[in-house]
Parts: sequence; structure tokens; C-alpha cells
Amino acid sequence: MKYAEVAENVKQLLYELPPQNEFIHALLLAYGTPKATVARLKSGQLNLAATGGGVLLKNKVWFKPVEGDLFAAIEELKGARGTRTNKPRFLIVTDFKQLLSVDTKTADTLDIELFELETNFDFFLPWAGMEKTRLSNENPADIKAAEKMARLFDAIKQDNPDYMRENAHSMNVFLGRLLFCLFAEDTGIFPENAVSNAIASHTAVDGSDLDTFFRTLFDLLDSKERDGVLEYLKCFPYVNGGLFRDHFDIPIFSAKSRRMIIASGELNWSEINPDIFGSMFQAVIDPEERHNLGQHYTSVTNIMKVIEPLFLNDFKADFDKAREKKSGKKQALNRLLTRIGNVKIFDPACGSGNFLIIAYKELRRLEMEVFRELQTLEGTGTLPLSEMKVGQFYGIEIADFACETAVLALWLAEHQMNLESKKVFGQAPVSLPLKEGANIVCGNATRVDWEGVCPKNDGEEIYVLGNPPYYGSSLQIDGQKADMAHVFSGIKNYKNLDYIACWFFKAAQYVTGTCHQFALVTTNSICQGEQVDMLWPHIFNRNLEID
Repeated sequence: MKYAEVAENVKQLLYELPPQNEFIHALLLAYGTPKATVARLKSGQLNLAATGGGVLLKNKVWFKPVEGDLFAAIEELKGARGTRTNKPRFLIVTDFKQLLSVDTKTADTLDIELFELETNFDFFLPWAGMEKTRLSNENPADIKAAEKMARLFDAIKQDNPDYMRENAHSMNVFLGRLLFCLFAEDTGIFPENAVSNAIASHTAVDGSDLDTFFRTLFDLLDSKERDGVLEYLKCFPYVNGGLFRDHFDIPIFSAKSRRMIIASGELNWSEINPDIFGSMFQAVIDPEERHNLGQHYTSVTNIMKVIEPLFLNDFKADFDKAREKKSGKKQALNRLLTRIGNVKIFDPACGSGNFLIIAYKELRRLEMEVFRELQTLEGTGTLPLSEMKVGQFYGIEIADFACETAVLALWLAEHQMNLESKKVFGQAPVSLPLKEGANIVCGNATRVDWEGVCPKNDGEEIYVLGNPPYYGSSLQIDGQKADMAHVFSGIKNYKNLDYIACWFFKAAQYVTGTCHQFALVTTNSICQGEQVDMLWPHIFNRNLEID
């Protein structure tokens, strides 16, 4: 059966809703289950559900109408013997107003009003022989996490229509803080499942006090004081780093959104890749982009093609030279550590920070190699202290949500690298309290003063990199044309340039302070004879004249 046919069948089913005792049979037919199979199921021949008025079809579905707590009912089915022995692909419970379902193969969940099945019909597409496919280089943990966040975002948006219109930034901050908490309870920053258990055990089932819980928790995470704190909250540490410092309005929650947050806690958040997930997380707030989850990032392979020739190969060559020295090896290694500690990475079109994150991880891994060499040389097992700080990473991004995600994702990457360090050296740098985060500015990179974002100081190495927006000269919208006019003010014959030329020109100005003529040859930028440390996948070669 074709995708469009299933969509139309489900739409008709909801339009002419069958009697409750016929609903599951009609639903199976809508997805192409043979009529003979459904007839035998209705007669009882294939129904393996012993009691309770449910329908259990081996390998397909266990459907159960419920009066009362649907959440408890789905948990009961998940642990039931019939689920283990008959392996139904989907567990479904409903009171015919709300519908809950679990895909037992993927562990995905569906929690919707019954009428919303029309727009969520793809959940049951495996019945029609259409499995979701993922590219092999995608991490399933990132996909599931992003999908869960997308559904949670929709539920909160439904609960808070006015809040979403008036407090978009507050919503972005809330989602970022929630993500940190879920990650923290799975990676040893917080006690295991601390947040999920606290919500499940100490908030009302209808979600009415969940906003108060989060307000209390966020204030606690920003405070060293623990006197007078409720006993179940004393396990939470002081976080700092500015993540929970500022106060923002928190949305209200329903029973559904509360359940979805608890269900999100069941994922293993330690497995997410901040460089990939951060970009997919952006798609959460744009329903039109949901079908592209997992495609909203520059791949690690392509990022490495940028950072290796730009600076990483040079750092590695320094390391190789230091290791080969007959004398002065220790001094050379320590000079390299100092160099790593003074580098700045600047992405003036940073999105969710994937270029910055990969650069951070690769420099941390090189630093660990240097530490290992020093330990061998000195014969000591002393825990080395990382010179790398997320504050060495700078970015400009026009989307508020992406800015919040980039700062958060770099913190997550830092903790993951601390854990990687622990595997190598037996101990890890202390993750808490967090230090100040990455220097990500929310703004239009064509209008922002780049040196104000990433100051140039003596003794520092600054590398500019990234993947700015590309729009040919004929595809620019009015705002982008205005950006071009602003950047190339006083310069002739720029109007047939690509929009990306703004970033090359600004980069040239950033290096020299001024730029009257410049040429960009292949992917290297040259300004008045000085090379800009920047590689972008674009070829441009043109001389501009001053007006």
C-alpha cells in the first residue's frame, strides 16, 4: 500500500469513526492488513488477548480500550507476558479521546488526542511495510532525542499559545536547560535519573505544578546554598556557568507534556553527539523541517576537511616534532600545550556550533596525546589539567534558538571529553561548577563588528572557519540585498556577487582592519597580501573597486 493511500484511509476512518469495538479492526484495514486476517481476528480465531476486551494479534498489535489512567495501562502492557511471548509490534491503549502507543521495535512513543492520528499516521506505517530508514552515519540516539523534543515542543506549544507568541526566547532557554538536565542525569553530573524521578514522584499527575518544580530546580542549580532545601532536591549540585543564572518565564504543563518529559528521561542521553544533535535540535522548532531531522548539519567528515588543513595538521606536526626531539622534548611539549591554551576558534555563521564542537574535541584529543607523552617522559601518573576552555570558542548566529543550543552543546562536548579523559588517565577534570560558556553572539554577522565578538590580542592564534549561507546574486531576498549594500558600502560592482561574499569581505577586514581591494582564490582568502586563516567550500575570484 502506498503512503498517500494510508493517509487517506486514516483520514476517512477518523471522519466516519467506527464503533469502539470495531476501531482497531478498521485501523488495521486502513494500513493494508488483509481482510481475511481482520475477519479471523474479529471472530476470535487470531485474537490472543485472554481477557479485558483487548485485541492481541501476534507480531502486529496489542490494542486495549481503557477507562482511567492510560499511562499506567501502557506500562502494564509493556511488562505483560503476552508482549514477551507474542511480540506485538505496537502496544496501543485508548479511551477514544486520547491514544498512547509504543513501538516495541524502536521504543518510540506516541501520545496524542485521537483526532491527531490524521497527522501522526506515519507512526504505524510498519503495518503497511514502510519502515523508517536512517543513514548509516546518523546516531539513532540523536534521532530519537530530536524526535522526542519535537513532540514535546508541540505539546508545550499547544498548552501555551500566548506564551509561545510573547516568550519565544524564554521557551528556547527552557528547552536548553531541560536538555542539560536530561544529559546530566545520564552522565554522572547529576545522580542517575535524578530529574526524571523527581518529576515522577513529586509533581502532580496533571502537570499543574510542574512549572513551579522547574522554577525551584533551576534556582537551586544556580545556588550554592542548600539549607532549607527539600530533601529530595538536596542531591542536585551547584552548576553555575551562567546556564541557570537569569530568570525566564517557564511555560505551564499538562498531564500529556509531563508524561512526555518523563518518557524523554528514559532515553540514554549520554549517547547523543552534541555536534549533530545541536543542529537537529534546531529543526524541533520548525515543523516544516521535521522531515529533515538528521540532515541539518555539516557532516563531521566535511568539517574535518576544513579544520585539518586550516590548523589541526599544523598542531599535529608540532606534536610530532616535539616527540622526535633528542633534547628539550619536555619544553617543546609544554610550548604546544601553551599554544593550544591560547588558540581561538571563530565561526561567524555558527548555527548550532557543530564546527566549533568538532574543533574543540579534536584539540582536546591532541592535548590528551601531549599529556600522555609527558607522563611517559616524566614517569608520573599525575592527572593532567586541560588547558582548553569552551570560552576560547566564538561565534555569531542570527537565530536565537541556535545560539542557545551552541552554548549548551559546547558544555556537553566538554563533559564528554572529560569522560574520555577519565578513560585514558583514570580520573577526569571536575565538570562542575561550569565555567563561563562559549562566546556566541546572537546577531546578523553582516552587521556585527567581528572584532567586538572575538577580540584580537597579542600571543593568540585565531582561526576563522564555518559554512556561511550561500545565496546566488539572483536568489537574495530584500534583507540580504540590504546586507550586501551595508557590507560593500563605497564599493562598486558588487551586486552580482553571491551573498556568501559578505563573509569573505568581513573576514578580510577582520584580519587587516581595513580592506580596499581583495581577492578570494579557491578557498583561501587573501587581503593585501595577508592570508586570512579561513577555509570555506566556495570558489570566488574577483577584484572590487572603491567607489
